Amino acid sequence: MKKLTTPYYLIDEIKLQRNLQIIERVRQASGVKVVLALKCFSTWCVFDLMRSSLDGTTSSSLFEARLGREEFGKEVHAYSVGFSKSDIQSVRKFADKVIFNSLSQLRMYQSEVKGIEVGLRINPGISYSHFDLANPARRYSRLGASNPDEIMKSSALFSGVMFHFNCENDDVENICAAIDVISENYGSLLEKMQWVSLGGGLYFTKNGYPLDRFCQKLKSFSEKFGIQVYLEPGEAAITDCAELVTTVLDVIHNEMDVAIVDASVEAHMLDHLIYQTTARIAAPESGPYPVIIAGRTCLAGDVFGEYALSARLEPGSEIRIADAAGYTMVKKNWFNGLPMPAIVVQRLDGRIEIVKTFKYQDFKRSLS
Repeated sequence: MKKLTTPYYLIDEIKLQRNLQIIERVRQASGVKVVLALKCFSTWCVFDLMRSSLDGTTSSSLFEARLGREEFGKEVHAYSVGFSKSDIQSVRKFADKVIFNSLSQLRMYQSEVKGIEVGLRINPGISYSHFDLANPARRYSRLGASNPDEIMKSSALFSGVMFHFNCENDDVENICAAIDVISENYGSLLEKMQWVSLGGGLYFTKNGYPLDRFCQKLKSFSEKFGIQVYLEPGEAAITDCAELVTTVLDVIHNEMDVAIVDASVEAHMLDHLIYQTTARIAAPESGPYPVIIAGRTCLAGDVFGEYALSARLEPGSEIRIADAAGYTMVKKNWFNGLPMPAIVVQRLDGRIEIVKTFKYQDFKRSLS
């Protein structure tokens, strides 16, 4: 591959295709429909590849809904924690389904969405998450209606419901048990509905995941209530399909070697900072040489992690940060005025395409 100027996000379509093939298998075996969660991944230069394996997109804002309509096509589900009136008046032009976060919003805007399928997000009071920050059923959660009696009384106002209550759930027995709880607690409601979304956060593209068990549960749930089931994968669709490619600018020693790269955790892989997780390294390989890999912003905690690598790093060494697709490009920012990483795609035929680069004028225009 021709040497490219770092930093850049490198999306590998062959790796992406692996996830899409699993999604296609789930669609065929279970009868579910699958919509891509744009809040996780909105890099539309690979939508042509993704389109045939997915039924559409789901959004968390007006801009995402519009992007889904313009660049992906197929079904557009428009959800927001809080719509403004102008949001609703615009989003109805793009959406096939509008999903409200609360009964109050649904009642407020029901006259604005006539002729469009309407859904309601429900907080079932159960969840799976490794982090309270991402737990949809945390105490005082604002995510979804939670009063079963009020929901049932208003059921004539909507034709579908969304239960988004998982985050990186790779435990098939847990999701099967959760589906049973939803069936028991909301069965009379589901019998009135045309569709139900089980949201995202289900890591069913993980190696070794028991897909047959998962698909059978989804199929039986759908058949029990005569209802169309949707899944909304984000990470599951794009996991391990991209890297953040960086170059070492300097190595300093303060008790141990600290390699400073031309990228940043805060600006380019923000979730690792938010959740205090350690980025994985795709290259170099593991080995005997300890090192801290850090970003180049002025934030003291701008650190990718502590590693042991196969070779000592020096200025000019290339480092590839793994799993750099989900919640990265959608969250990149201009902190410290750092250049944003380019977006590069390795297509199925091996061809390298530089899709997007960012210049000073992009930085300047983003401010005022």
